[in-house]
This record gives sequence, C-alpha cells and structure tokens, in this order.
Amino acid sequence: MSAPGFQPTLGPGAQTVRLSFWFVAALAVVAALAWASSNVRRIPADSSAVVTRFGAYVRAQGAGLLVAWPRPFEEVQLVPGSQRVLEHRVSALERDPGAPATLGLDSDAEAGSGYVLTGDNGVVQLSATLFYRVSDPYAYALQLAHLDAAIERVVSAAVVETAAQRDLDAILVARPEMVSADQQMAVRREQLRGDLARAIQRQLDALAAVHAGLGIEVARVDVQTVFPASAIDAFNAVLNSMQNAERDVAQARTVAEKTRQGAQQNADRIVQDAQANAAERVAKAQAETATIAQLEAALAENHDPGLVARAYRDRVQAVLAKAARVTTLDPNDASSLVLPGRAP
Repeated sequence: MSAPGFQPTLGPGAQTVRLSFWFVAALAVVAALAWASSNVRRIPADSSAVVTRFGAYVRAQGAGLLVAWPRPFEEVQLVPGSQRVLEHRVSALERDPGAPATLGLDSDAEAGSGYVLTGDNGVVQLSATLFYRVSDPYAYALQLAHLDAAIERVVSAAVVETAAQRDLDAILVARPEMVSADQQMAVRREQLRGDLARAIQRQLDALAAVHAGLGIEVARVDVQTVFPASAIDAFNAVLNSMQNAERDVAQARTVAEKTRQGAQQNADRIVQDAQANAAERVAKAQAETATIAQLEAALAENHDPGLVARAYRDRVQAVLAKAARVTTLDPNDASSLVLPGRAP
C-alpha cells in the first residue's frame, strides 16, 4: 500500500500524451480567437465596407475600425469610398479591328462598328472615358461582377441618344467656314461633355428606379470625336472645293467692283463733258441772239420805230461783204429785168 498523499510518477508515454493534449488545446484556443476576430479590421480612408449576414444586407461602414461577426455568420466586402474617382474606358464605342476599312452597303455586321449616327444623318466616331464614384456601396458590391458590362451598355446608349439629338457641326468642327458664322454651334460643342454626363446619369437613375441600380454616380466624362477614316478625304475635298469657290467668288467680286468703278468714272466724265458742252452752247446761243432779243423787246414796246432800219444797215454791210456778187431789185417794181453779169 502507498503512503497517504503519495502521487505516483507518470511514465514517459503518459507525459507525452499530456503535453500533446495541452498543446492541441492551446492551438484550438488560438484558432478560436483568430476566427472570432477575423472580421475585426481597419477600413482604409478611401474605402467602405459592406457587411452581410447570411447573404442579407446589414450595414455599410466607412473608414475606421470595423467589428463584425466571424464567417460564415457575416461577410465583409471592401468597396471604393465615395470620395474615390474610378475610371472606365468604354471599349464598346471603339471600332472593331476586323471591320472593313471603308463604309459600304454590304451586309457585314461589323461594317458600322464604332460609328454613331447624328441627327442630320452624319456619321462620327466617339471615344469616351467614364469617371464615376460609388454612391451606394451595397448596390455596387451586388453588381460588381456585372459592373463593367453594364457601364458599357449604359454609356453606349447615352452616346447614341446624345448624338441623335445633335447635328454633326454641334459635335465637332466639320465645316470650319461656319465656325465664325454660327456661334451657337460652338457653344453646343462645348456642352457635349455635360450633356453626355447628364444622359448617362439619367440611365443610371432609371436602373435605380427599378431596383437594378449599379450604385455609382457620374463624376465626369471625357469625349474625343473624330471623323471616320473613309470620310476624311471626302470632307477635305469638299472643304478644298468650297475654299476654291469662295476664292473665285472673291476674285470675281473684285473684278466686278473694279469694272463698276471704271464704268462709273466714265459715266461721270461723259455727264460732266455733256454738261460743259451744253452750258457752252447755251452761252454761245445766248450771245448770238442777244441783239435779236433786245430788238424784239424794243419793238414789242414800240420805243424806237427806226431801230429795225438801223440794225439792218449795220448788219447788211457785213453780210454783203462776204458775197462775190450782189444784185439788188426793187420789190415794188415789177418791170425790172435781171441779166446775169460777168464775174469779177
């Protein structure tokens, strides 16, 4: 029999089993603590956390310390914060590399890829880059797997809608000669980005209204507009033709103006010469008829009855001096005979 209070010494095997038990227990405790604190984490300043419990939405938390139940009770998903601006380049608007180089009337489905139809039946290529923020973390996390495809479709629909409401000149400078003539078109070109951003936001709001929102809002949109490669040469040819036509019209107007000015000068000179000749002839006629006018006035008033005889005697000598021969007859003598004489 053993003495009271005596404990038997364990053998090597028992001691090994005992140490193993305590080691496994310590590991279990550490694992339990790690599992219990697995969803205790720090949320970065530019991120948010979406907490779901068995798949159901619980809450969204911003930057700071997050304490949540461990998995599988609660899941924590990090999403970008509302202050972070994310970028997405829309590839659906780019031209397919396998598409034909020129636009044709064929049935190739890829022939029109990358082209957008304008309101005046023009064709333009648009490349867009969307910058957006996360406005609803849970909706963003829920749609994350399909977000890129949804953005492609939403932006493409907004681009088609915006382009269809505008003329080609309201999207890009297609006809430079109209830039100074139509300032309203220039203003609409400046508003293209804003109109496109509002159209995209309307599409996102429509999705949110039917509980299919993407959880994002538009920050801005960068748009680049270019002509189709196949249309550049045609537009250049048209512009050259219009410039040549304007130059020819300007030259024709210059020649016409010079001709008009020359004709006007000639007309003015002819009028001035005619007026001078008329004044001279009037003055000469007045000078030649001054004596007769005076004689007529005197006879009308019967001031001097012998004035006519004196005027006749004054004038007749000058007239007869110019004649080679003069024959005088008495008008009251009917028996007078005139014989031709010999010339002196």
